[in-house]
Amino acid sequence: MNEKKKVAIQGFAGCFHEQAARLFYGKGKELGIVECGTFDGLYESLEQKKADAAIMAIENTVSGGLLPNFELLRKHDRKIKGEIFLRICQNLMVMPGQTIRDIHEVRTHYMAINQTRQFFSNYPHIRLVESEDTAKSAADIAAGKIYGVGAVASALAADLYGLEIIAPGIETYKQNFTRFLVMDDGIEVPEDSIDKVSLCFTLPHKAGSLAQVLTILSFYDMNLTRIQSLPIPGREWQYFFYVDIKFDSYKRYVQALSAVRPLMEDLKVLGEYKSFNPSIS
Repeated sequence: MNEKKKVAIQGFAGCFHEQAARLFYGKGKELGIVECGTFDGLYESLEQKKADAAIMAIENTVSGGLLPNFELLRKHDRKIKGEIFLRICQNLMVMPGQTIRDIHEVRTHYMAINQTRQFFSNYPHIRLVESEDTAKSAADIAAGKIYGVGAVASALAADLYGLEIIAPGIETYKQNFTRFLVMDDGIEVPEDSIDKVSLCFTLPHKAGSLAQVLTILSFYDMNLTRIQSLPIPGREWQYFFYVDIKFDSYKRYVQALSAVRPLMEDLKVLGEYKSFNPSIS
């Protein structure tokens, strides 16, 4: 009998990281969820073989990139093997049998509070309280059978902890997506399906160095879908560049990388993988 794949997530069972993991691996795949309190903990779980794979949020369409996670990608040797985009749908949930008039307090992560303030402005009697995790807020309410207090979390959390959703989809911005990266050494991505790469590199501290790289990538029909710079500690005004590139031809990508490599320093390929196609999810 096949063992469950153990997937490390940042957060508690029922959080959006778990939802993304289940979306990536598919409904028919049984997963063992390894809860981690921090993003560093994801890599620790992999190194200690507590998990076979890890899924990590990297950017959000509303709040932008999770900058410390770019540094984790560079520091560790785990390759990106895939990505998933998850629409973040925030739901108000309570112990069954209550209405929103019965609720005087709501607990959730600070980001979920920021994403739902407009909704709660219509209910000034409800106090918003920050917690460490959306799903844990739901779990605590269910475990303590706490009435008069709600949580904002995923629909998965409501199902998992037996809570009732009394207001679904209360996020202000409906087009709120988080992109997650998948680190899983058990996945072999066939070369003919690879159409995206994530790179990290530095450049000589001279005028036009980045422009040269971008010009060459454009010549080879490489599509930069993201570029992020972070300062290099101890090297004033110099930066690590993190880029995501999509392409139609793996051969052209290899040629492009060969052409720009002499212009770069400290080049690291963070992962070559198949880009997420929402039409087949």
